Amino acid sequence: MAATRLMTVSLVEAISEDIRSAIMRGEYPPDASFTETSVAEQYDVARPTAKAAIEKLVAEALLERRTNKTARVIKLGPEDVRDIYLTRARLEKSVLLELAATRSVPEAAIAAQRDLERLEGGSGFDTVDPDMRFHMSLVESIGSPRTSRMYGSLVSQVKLCMAQIQGLELVDPKRIIKEHQHLIELIQAGDGLAASSFLDEHLSRPRERLVAAVGGTPGPEADRDSSLDRAS
Repeated sequence: MAATRLMTVSLVEAISEDIRSAIMRGEYPPDASFTETSVAEQYDVARPTAKAAIEKLVAEALLERRTNKTARVIKLGPEDVRDIYLTRARLEKSVLLELAATRSVPEAAIAAQRDLERLEGGSGFDTVDPDMRFHMSLVESIGSPRTSRMYGSLVSQVKLCMAQIQGLELVDPKRIIKEHQHLIELIQAGDGLAASSFLDEHLSRPRERLVAAVGGTPGPEADRDSSLDRAS
């Protein structure tokens, strides 16, 4: 019985990961529908397994299901994008202050940065995972399970935003690498206030460009010159 249960959980994970990856690559547009029957047929599994995979993605807020309705890929509007980015900024800024106080940069963040650098010249979609790992590793390094859970609840929607940004080529991956490196240097220098301020700049440019792409009116941050360029 236990072996069968483990196999089922593994299959649910595999199906949900495959659908999640396809959504991130833009293969399913906003409002694309998923029924238990269609997922069961696509992956040749029983309907309860298909239902579990769908519900997992609903829990991650990649799919949404209204009462007695088909699950659909979430459609982010301008205010959704802003709320996602401003919420993550609130959490990340407090983390940067804490890390800078001890000048501690987690090894996982350095590793994610190196992975980003190795991807230079590749697909923009390929940058989404190491970019997210960079930010997530900063949060996880402070050792607060509750902070990690709060941040983790945003991860799928943050990655969806990142995937749309890279799919539309709204931000040059080289810019992301350069700004991550600057954040690392500010933490190592113990300048938490500067790191917190620079994070706003790092996140606000892609945020406002994506706001424009989904039909909103972008703020001035969308086209503001980088402080790194002004300093060079």
